[in-house]
Amino acid sequence: MSFYVTTAIPYVNAAPHLGHALELVQADVLARHRRLRGQRVRFLTGTDENALKNVTAAAAAGVDVAAFVTANADRFAALRPVLDLSFDDFIRTAADPRHRRGVETLWRRTASNGDFYRRDYQGLYCQGCEQFYEPSERCAEHDAPLEVVTESNWFFRLSAYAGRVLEALESGEVRVEPAAKRNEVLAFVRAGPQDISVSRPAARAGGWGIPVPGDPSQVVYVWWDALANYVTALDGPELYRAWWQDAAERVHVIGKGIVRFHAVYWIALLLSAGLPLPTTIFVHEYLTVGGAKLSKSAGNAVDPGDLAGRFGGDALRWWLLREVAPLGDTDFTEERLRQRYHQDLANGVGNLVNRTVSLVRRYRSGVVPGSAPDGGLSSAVDRALAGSAPDGGLSSAVDRALAGPAPDGALSSAVDRALAGFDFRAATEALCAAVAGGNRLVETARPWELAKQGRDSELDAVLCELVAVCREVTRELAPFLPSGAARLAAQLGSGDRVGTPDPVFPRLA
Repeated sequence: MSFYVTTAIPYVNAAPHLGHALELVQADVLARHRRLRGQRVRFLTGTDENALKNVTAAAAAGVDVAAFVTANADRFAALRPVLDLSFDDFIRTAADPRHRRGVETLWRRTASNGDFYRRDYQGLYCQGCEQFYEPSERCAEHDAPLEVVTESNWFFRLSAYAGRVLEALESGEVRVEPAAKRNEVLAFVRAGPQDISVSRPAARAGGWGIPVPGDPSQVVYVWWDALANYVTALDGPELYRAWWQDAAERVHVIGKGIVRFHAVYWIALLLSAGLPLPTTIFVHEYLTVGGAKLSKSAGNAVDPGDLAGRFGGDALRWWLLREVAPLGDTDFTEERLRQRYHQDLANGVGNLVNRTVSLVRRYRSGVVPGSAPDGGLSSAVDRALAGSAPDGGLSSAVDRALAGPAPDGALSSAVDRALAGFDFRAATEALCAAVAGGNRLVETARPWELAKQGRDSELDAVLCELVAVCREVTRELAPFLPSGAARLAAQLGSGDRVGTPDPVFPRLA
């Protein structure tokens, strides 16, 4: 099975902020998790460079547009090591020749179906999101007043595809998650969407953008242009066939402000061009600071590079995955990041692995005892006690301690189920529950007392189980914290030996 996952491509009118990091990390976890399960994966991200707002920002900075967008695109690409990302491709819509070729091909396919027409138009325009609004609508994303714009544009016959878009959404052919976002899209389509403008006068854009094929007086509307990146990045028949036409899953990870573009306009564009549709559109909420959406213009943008530099990439990734709510915006503070890191990583999995490795080295010279005869801890303890333990003795205590951790395979199944529903909180909760179970086992079985009492068989069973739990948690943690998990794995070793204990997640200052 093949899995193609993409992020939305951000405007490059400003530096990346924490909201961009959220989307990149979520998509990265999905990609790494599927690779861990043995699937073929392609992970695409990039930058949206043909927007009018990029032109405006470059002019305000007194910089050539091409140089301006390149500098900011480089800042987005540089998030790869900062956030420990594993994307396979990074597309730039202005600088990458495959994108222009692909956009021109898609335009011509749609034009050949008679789905474009040109007309004069006057409407209310938001430059912040590069979108026209109906008089009854308002932009929920930007505070600036809508601008009255009169121009001649090419229009796409969206209304002709409303029925087929609705069918794709209602049937589940295109899955929109979470369900609340799907319902919003369905309401919009059932109301009867109007045809949409898909070009802008080249003069208004300062000549920046992809010229409309056959009409150099117009440039392709940035959203029509940007959406196409998901297929234009697959340049050549082999890549296209492998990752779009024949891919088992085609997943877009996007923010809630652009659902209509992806779940309505993009679907209709693909239908017009005769191309397969995405299988899933996952919509995340926003991050806020003091209740306000992150925004460079508002002065509350949080730099992910700065956070990672001060707190570490593991702490930042973990907060984004563990704390951000599936529904409703999530407010960010550095104190919340610090608390979550200490609770789950320093005092949680880091502490469990450090204790386990230290115990194995102290009592078994770093050699992991062989597994219990039946592979189960409680049965091994039962045999060791030979039925002599009183009620509430070690055997039942261990059973209670193990009630939390999942049996073999259950942790991976829990993570699979959570990520199938794009619930990163549930996935990380399953990991934390397994860690809590392992720590309960240490406190309940008290291996130091078993050693002191010479109960070697029971001690071996406990140590073997602890190493197994730690290794399973570390394996399942890898998509979420690839660097941190690698450090844990190095200490846990493989086979019958562990490494040297050393705090993987030291406390933050």
